Amino acid sequence: MIPSLLRSAAAIALAVSTALPAAAQQADRGLAGSYLAARVASFNNDFRAAADYYTRALVRDRDNALLMENAILAFAGLADFNAAVPIARQMVDTVGESQIARLVLMSDQLSRQQYQEVLDGLDEGQTVGPLVDGLVRAWSELALGNMDKAVESFDAAADDTGLKAFGLYHKALAFAVAGDFEASDEIFSGREAGPLRLTRRGVIAHVQVLSQLGRNADAIELMEKAFTRDLDPELAAIRDQLEADETLAFDVIRSADDGLAEVFLSVAGALNGETSDSYTLLYSRSSEYLRPDDNTEALLLSAQLLDQMEQYELAVRTYDRVQRSDPAFHAAEMGRAEALRKDDKVEAATEVLSQLAKARPDILGVHIALGDVLRGQEKWKESEEAYDKAIALFEEDLETHWIVYYARGITRERLKTWDLAETDFRKALELRPNQPQVLNYLGYSYVEMGENLDEALDMIERAVAERPDSGHITDSLGWVLYRLGRYEEAVSHMERATELLPVDPIVNDHLGDVYWAVGRQLEAQFQWKRALSFDPEEEDADRIRRKLEKGLDAVLSEEGAEPLAVVNDEG
Repeated sequence: MIPSLLRSAAAIALAVSTALPAAAQQADRGLAGSYLAARVASFNNDFRAAADYYTRALVRDRDNALLMENAILAFAGLADFNAAVPIARQMVDTVGESQIARLVLMSDQLSRQQYQEVLDGLDEGQTVGPLVDGLVRAWSELALGNMDKAVESFDAAADDTGLKAFGLYHKALAFAVAGDFEASDEIFSGREAGPLRLTRRGVIAHVQVLSQLGRNADAIELMEKAFTRDLDPELAAIRDQLEADETLAFDVIRSADDGLAEVFLSVAGALNGETSDSYTLLYSRSSEYLRPDDNTEALLLSAQLLDQMEQYELAVRTYDRVQRSDPAFHAAEMGRAEALRKDDKVEAATEVLSQLAKARPDILGVHIALGDVLRGQEKWKESEEAYDKAIALFEEDLETHWIVYYARGITRERLKTWDLAETDFRKALELRPNQPQVLNYLGYSYVEMGENLDEALDMIERAVAERPDSGHITDSLGWVLYRLGRYEEAVSHMERATELLPVDPIVNDHLGDVYWAVGRQLEAQFQWKRALSFDPEEEDADRIRRKLEKGLDAVLSEEGAEPLAVVNDEG
């Protein structure tokens, strides 16, 4: 994992703005209908509905700052800057300053290459925030051909905001755009002002700079240090070019216009996870707006944010904008499939991944994702086949591969090919010995089959030690103790499991069995009734009803199992 470019989320927030989005006025009382509908839509991140209702409300109250600011956010979330810009202009003209409005207006000016107008506005105090202002000033100077002023502005942005790495990163990009790759490498390498903690994108930029300097061997070494051995298609293609001694083009940033888009992308990436998704989305959408033809990083970030906000249709549409020829197309398709799955369009998600697996059979993650979505549909055989293809791509055993063996083990257990399933579970534990999910699944399976109970107990105890707050694993521990005839010991663990999973029918059913085994028959019947109330599978429900009617001993006898050594007093 490549470390983040920036160290302090708090510092980023202060440098981006003087305050996070907030409006100074409340909506007038006469706007109850449209206003309340808009607020509900905003709360649910439904940008399309919010934009509609805020626009309706603005017809009745054109100068309401709260309505305008939220309408701007809604239209920006939809990537509709044509609608956002007039509202932003109206807001600045009628009610005063707004960081959100200024950001949209600045983006609009930059999209029309009005660099001098932007610089004049910054001089007049038309600010978005210290960090954005400083970097936009620097790239605008470069766009106007003023390299010396641009360098001064990059340095000032780093010094004034306290985010030196941010300013240095953009200055390195600017030198590369200007063709001064030696100066760019001085910064990227850390020789000018100390090491930079780069994102993946920053590492690729430095690799391209090194290649432009004829230092492909150094570029390969940098990649080996920065990335894991399982390279995705984009990184693998870069490595192959370097190993073939080809000179990489510097195309992370191709112009000052791209640099301006990079400002908003960098800020969005830094804010991601540290503030509201809708606010972060404003920056990634601005980056898209400024570089509409080739801005895959911004598209992927926007789509991920929309997915997190449960705006799956918008996420799918954004992923769809990534070109098929783009090296990250497979990542966009996998994201699109996940958004479709979350939107309950499982068949569509499966089709996306199936087609991608055919088109790119060399990509490990595609087969894993396809196996996962098929397993979620209980298509066990098809899921197993997908995992088979993924495992066939393993060049060597890595610890991270445990989850693929575990997933295939589940499909094989459901296919009742237990020997194969057991082999996969054992392989997963070989790669990650104390993985609690695997320990629990294998141990519980042994318990259910009545095999290897002592080993099963050891496995489940280790799983509990790793995940003491997991209700399912705690249930497994109580159940293996019950199956070993250690009923009194089982009670506390089963009671703890029901505390952790109070409405789980299986856990409540198990607690009933344990209570029965220690002679607490009234409590056992109470737990079985609770289990029935939580809608268990019909087969389980039928067995619970028989236990309520006849008692556990009679049901075990009917099933040909050994009777319990029941304690005869009510506990």
